[in-house]
Amino acid sequence: MKVTSLSSPPSSSIPLFFYVGFPNHFSFNIHTYIYSVSICFQITSAAHHNYIHISHADTLIPFMQTLINAFILQFHQDYVKLPGAGSDSDVDEYDYMSNKLQDTSAAQARRGKDIQGIQWERLSITREKYRQTRLEQYKNYENIPHSGEGSEKACKVTNKTGLFYDFRQNSRSARSTILHFQLRNLVWATSKHDVYLMSHFSVFHWSSLKSVKTEVLNVSGHVAPCEKHPGSLLEGFTQTQVSTMAIKDNLLVAGGFQGELICKYLDRPGVCYCSRTTYDENAITNALDIYTTPSGAMHFTASNNDCGVREFDMENFQMTKHFRFPWPVNHTSISPDGKLLIVVGDNPVGLLVDSRSGKTVASLFGHLDFSFASAWHPDGQTFATGNQDKTCRVWDIRNLSKSVTALKGNIGAIRSIRYSSDGRFMAMAEPADFVHVFDVNSGYEKEQEIDFFGEISGTSFSPDTESLFIGVWDRTYGSLLELGRRRKHFYLDSLI
Repeated sequence: MKVTSLSSPPSSSIPLFFYVGFPNHFSFNIHTYIYSVSICFQITSAAHHNYIHISHADTLIPFMQTLINAFILQFHQDYVKLPGAGSDSDVDEYDYMSNKLQDTSAAQARRGKDIQGIQWERLSITREKYRQTRLEQYKNYENIPHSGEGSEKACKVTNKTGLFYDFRQNSRSARSTILHFQLRNLVWATSKHDVYLMSHFSVFHWSSLKSVKTEVLNVSGHVAPCEKHPGSLLEGFTQTQVSTMAIKDNLLVAGGFQGELICKYLDRPGVCYCSRTTYDENAITNALDIYTTPSGAMHFTASNNDCGVREFDMENFQMTKHFRFPWPVNHTSISPDGKLLIVVGDNPVGLLVDSRSGKTVASLFGHLDFSFASAWHPDGQTFATGNQDKTCRVWDIRNLSKSVTALKGNIGAIRSIRYSSDGRFMAMAEPADFVHVFDVNSGYEKEQEIDFFGEISGTSFSPDTESLFIGVWDRTYGSLLELGRRRKHFYLDSLI
């Protein structure tokens, strides 16, 4: 990635135009500036004045490709009130009861109600027609031109008749948001009824059992640790822009645009630890991976745009390792035994490295663009990587000369990958509209395609695999989709 934040526009700028891909709660009153060999996008609303700087002019072409998609879709959304229409703000447009009335239950969906509550019968376009329009006009963001076209011939043809997870409910009160259009790891489930999501400057807990949303962390103001640990920044941070987060075993870690790390135990008041990974100009935290070491200690890795991967020990609250790579690192995942680390980033070639030394064990050839997602199968023998070439590739550590299989998305990059804890399923999420759930036991031959409208802020299986949550980011239909694992014997919907 080559995107950083600026507090003000550069001097000697020439107004040009706009690229969509930033939070929909910003209005489309936007100016773009080209200056020297750089591009700056000014995004304005009543309460926000942000500038996004792109460090190389060669990013203009893919940005302008996406521009076309943005305004075609905006026309549809503004004039026929399709997903994406309306406005969003730091205050929810609807109060709790209004949102509750617009929620969709499994029983209502079975009676024909749209799972997102979209009233297609009142619109001038059918769902099928709008889906076709999205498929034809959505422009995938690529760093390497035409990478999506070049990857198609290598992809497996799958059977899309799978039905592994049933729709359970859609909750409009649990609206998630996205700050960076390439980073989509902002939804984490800790049980089949408990999920955490990012909404503007807050992390919320959502109880699907009670339909109650509770704020657990607010970074809009000043945040400082209430515990003293060596290396912790006691002065904390102010108005942190959260780019990514992770949650596991009561530990919440949020990463920011300026390399900020904010750690909080969910069963304790306040923040326990603050750190800044780097003061480099290109410091954005791209991904976080929390894991338990073989000795039982809680650790996490942070992947940053400064080409670094850092490991933190949360027992002693200190950084224990720092590896550097030739390119910005967008995502890492550590193997179940803690010995190997998948490293992917701003290069088509991924790496498998020794987690203790940082030395490369193998290079992963096959993708045609930059990668933003990775995940290990619980067996520790296979893993998956997601790329902007619209593919997810599955690898086997016993033969890394080529991927075992390549799985294709419909409209865009694979931004998020999750395996269920039992290893039975793998979910891969595109930037918008589609989450694919594959049956691993079938050799990824059989899949369930979950189809909706809106940008995807994240996906998460519950630890017991009983639930699958999908964050949908949209100005009008933003929500949290919840699906339940299909069993031979079903619970009554009213009791779940």
